[in-house]
Amino acid sequence: MSDYVLAIDAGTTGVTVLLFDKQAQVVRKLNREFAQHYPQPGWVEHDANEIWTVTEALIKEVLGDTLPSAVAAIGITNQRETTVLWDAETREPYHHAIVWQCRRTASRCDALQAHKDTFRNKTGLVVDAYFSGTKVEWILDNVPAARAGADAGRARFGTIDTWLVDRLTGGAAHVTDPTNASRTLMFDIHAKAWDDELLGLLNVPRSLLPEVKPSAGLFGTTDASVFGAEVPITGIAGDQQAALFGQGCVLPGQAKNTYGTGCFALLNAGTEPVLSQNGLLTTLGCDSEGKPVYCLEGSVFVGGAVIQWLRDMLKMVPSAPESEQVAGDSSEGVYLVPAFVGLGAPYWDQDARGVITGLTRGTDVSHIVRAALESIAFQSRDLIEALQADLGESGKLTELRVDGGACANGLLMQFQADLLGIPIVRPTNIETTAQGAAFLAGLGSGFWKSFAEVESVLGVDRTFEPKMGVEEREQLYAGWKEAVGRARSK
Repeated sequence: MSDYVLAIDAGTTGVTVLLFDKQAQVVRKLNREFAQHYPQPGWVEHDANEIWTVTEALIKEVLGDTLPSAVAAIGITNQRETTVLWDAETREPYHHAIVWQCRRTASRCDALQAHKDTFRNKTGLVVDAYFSGTKVEWILDNVPAARAGADAGRARFGTIDTWLVDRLTGGAAHVTDPTNASRTLMFDIHAKAWDDELLGLLNVPRSLLPEVKPSAGLFGTTDASVFGAEVPITGIAGDQQAALFGQGCVLPGQAKNTYGTGCFALLNAGTEPVLSQNGLLTTLGCDSEGKPVYCLEGSVFVGGAVIQWLRDMLKMVPSAPESEQVAGDSSEGVYLVPAFVGLGAPYWDQDARGVITGLTRGTDVSHIVRAALESIAFQSRDLIEALQADLGESGKLTELRVDGGACANGLLMQFQADLLGIPIVRPTNIETTAQGAAFLAGLGSGFWKSFAEVESVLGVDRTFEPKMGVEEREQLYAGWKEAVGRARSK
């Protein structure tokens, strides 16, 4: 019997490859960043070939002297919505991948607002440049070779999971899972199928689209010349749904918030869809067997990325982890709204832009860094407020499970608990996105026999209890809402 499950976590700024053993312990882990491309203001691209090259190198390094045959299965989790179109024959991309953060199709989304109810009712999404559909359309309309390939039935569309499976299988499999398909504006989450009406509105041929398979199950087998052995790929989920699964949130009413490049709050809503009245999305997640269930989701475009901005552009912190030390005890009334690419849920204002308010002559770096950290918690409260409003008393959270790189920041997590007034539960392994992919792959391959088997290994590192009084909490939040009002375009 094979000893490990290999998880590929293809994120927005880098790839992490991890080897998990039967006790769900990380045996080996390596990460590498890849280049971010900004061809115009508000545009964000990745080189899909570079993502594959980085992934392939990491797999070899993580395996080291471990035989590929010792890997029972592979799980993939990925930055969602990021769009790749490639030629099925040459297997070369027609264009750089267009990243979920990219706003180039904002005006096209404005034009599609006449059909917003159709998109909303079928996909659970709002018409926004965040999602894949208008990105596919943009490549087809702006890259002649892509449209020619589509007309000839040779072009392939995929999010990063689909792209990596294509590479791993030597082009033998063109597949995705419901969690990724549900983020495209082209997939009916009620019928759980690609939708011809939506494809027609976007002028996207059905021939481009991957086959949609359950999140836990066989997607394909690695080409021995690529991976060194024929290993089944048996788990795929978009990063946020993978994190929800990796946190053990497989029952209705359980919720998590991921603090990564963005912030993503997901709540398992069960087998019946809940259409948000408060700016959230209805999307698909996984039950304990990896089958589709409905979730409510709120997305913050710029979460931990605001700390990267302080580090790389303003040189205010030497590294992201050191932001906790640089931050002051208080922001002294300074608010930073990091609407660098607009505002996501619950505002959905793609023309909003970043602002810093409350500056005085006494403001220094520590206040701005503190305000940047607090902005992550304030935006997350916006999401949780909307979640609870949609679900009423039945959606009253008693705790929030957290994961992602920025949840290692104790100052941020304590402030989040204070701001929400509920405990924040941080797991022992904060790599829950990759862990979710590993769990799905393990269940899909029989490496683990049931979810109860993997749930037993989930541990808690620390619970942050709220300490702040209600009056102070609400006063701080009112200041945040005022600052957001200044950042908004309308």
